[in-house]
Amino acid sequence: MRYIDEKDAEKIPGRLLSENEQFAFACHPGISCFNQCCRNLNLYLYPYDVIRLKNCLGISSGAFIDTYTHVVLREGSFFPHVLLAMAENAEKTCPFLTDEGCRVYPDRPQTCRAFPVEQAVYFEAGKPRLLHYFRPPEFCRGREEACYWTVKSWEADQNAGFYNQMTVEWAEVLGLFAQDPWGADGPCGQKAKMAFMAVYNVDDFRQFVLESSFLSRFKVKPDLRLKIKNDDVALLRLGLAWIKLMVFGIRTTQLSPKK
Repeated sequence: MRYIDEKDAEKIPGRLLSENEQFAFACHPGISCFNQCCRNLNLYLYPYDVIRLKNCLGISSGAFIDTYTHVVLREGSFFPHVLLAMAENAEKTCPFLTDEGCRVYPDRPQTCRAFPVEQAVYFEAGKPRLLHYFRPPEFCRGREEACYWTVKSWEADQNAGFYNQMTVEWAEVLGLFAQDPWGADGPCGQKAKMAFMAVYNVDDFRQFVLESSFLSRFKVKPDLRLKIKNDDVALLRLGLAWIKLMVFGIRTTQLSPKK
């Protein structure tokens, strides 16, 4: 996820798309470059991506992180990035790529869903907003297809609306980590590990919430509390609120300390 100042929007590679601006694109098995974009990727996974993929595969979030990702803390960063691990073959293909296409297609990550549009985040009055850039790679022949979209029609066609909403919610929290909040413990300390669990390992976070003293120490919004036993998205939203409170001291309507 790229954070920018709005004044720098025109400097980002690709064509910045306005709300009603059209771009041409189609992808199908008959196109010469079909699936070429699913190789040797630095594909960042966001928390909602992990929820969809682990449920699609029928495994826990912890098992998914251990099996299918690399967790990387880059120099100068204060929260780790989660990248999809490519297959160990000559072409370093996506682990979910088959001869017929993507085996997790209905639950594919947000980045794949948005392709060939890339997104950047800027903040307006303290709230994150998405910018959209048309940026297919050079080898992509899909841009030569006579099929035309706007940002909104492409979002609807790819069932990306809720993905984009969850990306914005995650961007708001991730943006707080522009400064180091960890103090002497650093980004590998216990508090940082708990924050990572709260958004990327929701199954362990659920166990922590339900089986520890969490609910006796924190007041959880009633409708949210009813959902967290079975609803991963509700639990993720609780995790986001918990990071705001635990790490940054920001209270929300979802979560507050009990008096």
